[in-house]
Amino acid sequence: MIVEAVKWIGGIDGYLELIDQRRLPAEFTRLKCRDVETLFETIKTLAVRGAPAIGVSAAYGLVLALQKLDASDSMEKSLEALKHAREYLASSRPTAVNLFWALDRVWGAASPVETLQQLREAVLREANAIYQEDVDMCRRIGQHGEKFIKDGAGILTHCNAGALATAGQGTALSPMFEAHKKGKKFKVYADETRPLLQGARLTAWELKQAGIDVTVICDNMAGWLMKQGKINAVITGADRIAANGDTANKIGTYSLSILAREHGVPFYIAAPSSTFDLSIKSGAEIPIEQRFAEEVTTFAGTQTAPAGVNVYNPAFDVTQARDIAAIITERGVIEKPNTERVSEHLA
Repeated sequence: MIVEAVKWIGGIDGYLELIDQRRLPAEFTRLKCRDVETLFETIKTLAVRGAPAIGVSAAYGLVLALQKLDASDSMEKSLEALKHAREYLASSRPTAVNLFWALDRVWGAASPVETLQQLREAVLREANAIYQEDVDMCRRIGQHGEKFIKDGAGILTHCNAGALATAGQGTALSPMFEAHKKGKKFKVYADETRPLLQGARLTAWELKQAGIDVTVICDNMAGWLMKQGKINAVITGADRIAANGDTANKIGTYSLSILAREHGVPFYIAAPSSTFDLSIKSGAEIPIEQRFAEEVTTFAGTQTAPAGVNVYNPAFDVTQARDIAAIITERGVIEKPNTERVSEHLA
């Protein structure tokens, strides 16, 4: 693993250490989160990002929430503080289902306990378990997915679903890391991923650090590369997957799925089973986060659009299951996903 994007330092009185992804690749700095409010801001402003990394961070956020209490506080007050922190962190970003999954899981581990000390220990234990499971999950996704990367292939990816987006070595990038370990020679094209350039800033940085051949392209170049036969597969991550296999991922992913279908290029999603939301039947029900206008109208502090112009800035779009060749999870591969196959896979 190249980096540890999320790391808990110490015991129940410890703190969460995160890589500030807003500053990459020019500057590598770490943030120390010692309270829930700071963590909320890091999630909201994308200092930490990627569905699995957000989920792990939020789990540790509930550990931080209990640090402000003292032994004299009642269990009722302690649980109320935990509940408030859970709801507060859940409001930071609406689309990534791992956020809610991790918060609910830690909340479920909070009882039955009888003392604040037991509560703190139970919450930290569950957060640590989520962290370790994420590390293991990433490796298994890579092992299941590397078979889709052939020697000499050109692989296109969008946004960032590597080590920076998880507690482990990533989701969509994990098959690439595993294929690289096996000595396979292949080329990765990383979409820059407007408007915040996660592909150019983060994915290209990770792959270059790993010694993998990577080329950055503008988002609007992907179709032409497919037309030229330079792309043999598309692999992206996911932030939420509906019961029928429809998948929400970074804005621009839907367009790639249509281009891939048109050019006969297989389109793969790599994501953990925790990214599935079986309460949502199809992608039409997935909530789509709307981001700040300034992300589109400015670039690196420079204004790039007329002042006061209207801006539409959804963070995600939805790719239909019919355009996905397979979903790669830590449990294996769902070929041609649909409601029945997703249900069987997760049973």
